Amino acid sequence: MKKSLTVLGLLVSVILSGCGGNAKTEAVYPDSDKERIYRYGSLSGEEGISLMKGSRKDDSAQSGIGVNSFIWRASLDTVAFMPLASADPFGGVILTDWYVNPQAPRERTKIQIYVLSRELRADAVRATLFRQVADGRGGWVDAPVVTENNTKLENAILTRARELRQSNMVM
Repeated sequence: MKKSLTVLGLLVSVILSGCGGNAKTEAVYPDSDKERIYRYGSLSGEEGISLMKGSRKDDSAQSGIGVNSFIWRASLDTVAFMPLASADPFGGVILTDWYVNPQAPRERTKIQIYVLSRELRADAVRATLFRQVADGRGGWVDAPVVTENNTKLENAILTRARELRQSNMVM
């Protein structure tokens, strides 16, 4: 017991000795925006972030975000009735919080949406529904989800994305 305490004490002192030091850690910041962009690049690119940009020649809707902007916007439109937990346009991930339908108060739903491409294609979106039911004791229990509902949600998103693209086409 005494030997293990000695080893533990030695290990803690070695770890803590690395915390101290006289190294100068003052940060040097670029003087101007131009210098900062030259050194590090711009987070949003030269043209900034545009959520709805595209043309007839460019169906991929190239923009400052990392995924197809039509699918991104369609995904947000489709789950607009649910509270958002997280939305990352650069990674293409949308996570909703739990939503309780007023017509079914003993059941709640959560959705994960992944936009997987910059192109408007059928395999560019992946949606997963999660469902829980009340257990009668104030808690929630995971419940099975019909996998066809995931496909229906993906199809609804793709349909809305096509509508957005059609409305954005330059005539």
